[in-house]
Amino acid sequence: MSTHVILISIGSNIDREHYTRRSVVALKQHFQNVEVSSVYESEAVGFSGNPFYNLVARATTDMNMEDVCATLKGIEKDNGRVHSDKKFCARTLDLDLLTYDSKITDSPIVLPREEITYNAFVLWPLAELVPDDIHPETKQTYAEMWHAFDKQKQQLWPVDFTWS
Repeated sequence: MSTHVILISIGSNIDREHYTRRSVVALKQHFQNVEVSSVYESEAVGFSGNPFYNLVARATTDMNMEDVCATLKGIEKDNGRVHSDKKFCARTLDLDLLTYDSKITDSPIVLPREEITYNAFVLWPLAELVPDDIHPETKQTYAEMWHAFDKQKQQLWPVDFTWS
């Protein structure tokens, strides 16, 4: 079995402290060596709603990509996530696989996840957690990408988050 490095974005805007804590507990039950960035608060993007808490997790796993995706969806469901037809809506928990090793693929999902390049709430936590990791397509580090990012486009601020 080979070990894979995965990066996961985590977001919540319903009972967000509770579900942010629950997400990390669940990730630690399914994956190994889980590390997380700071928690950031951002305005809802694409719809009018409560602000989100966002962070990024890095973990290792022996699972294949399909099983990782299924596990993330299962964690969302276990935490009351209701998938609607709307792309942008309030949610208890949103877990998205951002990268799986350095794979570039369109199936079973698009990786690296495109929003890395245009959502501050994904890029800033990545730049903090894994600043020297290289984006598989841009060939830049996440720190370089964040440095070049137009920070006026989306408002984002770190939160003094208590994990216990």
